[in-house]
Amino acid sequence: MIKADDLWRVYRLGAIEVQALQGVSLAIDAGEFVAVMGPSGSGKSTLLNILGCLDRPDAGTYRLNGRDVSGMNEDALAQTRNRQLGFVFQNYNLLPRLDARRNVELPLIYAGLSSRQRRERALEAIARVGLADRADHLPTQLSGGQNQRVAIARALVNRPAVLLADEPTGNLDSNTSREIMDVFSRLNREGVTIVLVTHERGIAEYAGRILHFRDGRLQRDEPLGPVPEGVRE
Repeated sequence: MIKADDLWRVYRLGAIEVQALQGVSLAIDAGEFVAVMGPSGSGKSTLLNILGCLDRPDAGTYRLNGRDVSGMNEDALAQTRNRQLGFVFQNYNLLPRLDARRNVELPLIYAGLSSRQRRERALEAIARVGLADRADHLPTQLSGGQNQRVAIARALVNRPAVLLADEPTGNLDSNTSREIMDVFSRLNREGVTIVLVTHERGIAEYAGRILHFRDGRLQRDEPLGPVPEGVRE
């Protein structure tokens, strides 16, 4: 599903050069759940941005579903993001004046679906995250955990090949974080490929692998194996 070879990414801040990624190579198969850990400045968010086609490497190649996306133009990258990738962010990024269903529908507008098709797909995605009875609620009428579920549903609505999550529990308390991670675990058991960035070991342990980053390098690839259903308390 994902194949990255010798990725380099350098940022220049005036006279300062920051090597965010230094020769990173990795592979992620379809259906895997992979967590990316590391201290601030280790390169984990830069990696996620490249995997999500939000940034380009300065050197190296990145293949998604067998296609080399490293040299795609902006239009092709936008199509890839919309059709093959779903994003979940720490701050939800929901529009406050739209209810849950309409927030989830947004990516489908760019996909050219009819209003009926958008509604059906959005309600289906909302049901997958356990919020079927909250589809007509505004973000201000939902808890933080429920808003994150809406954000997950929005990421799923285009049926992406890969779900990318950047610190999705960063603004949530421990109990709500477990609820959100249970959602990710269930989606993974249903076949969704997930790459999740976190700084919390307990969150990373929901994955089947942990990629440990430091100073822009992949230091260790730690296999964990799947977490059996019902084990988490």
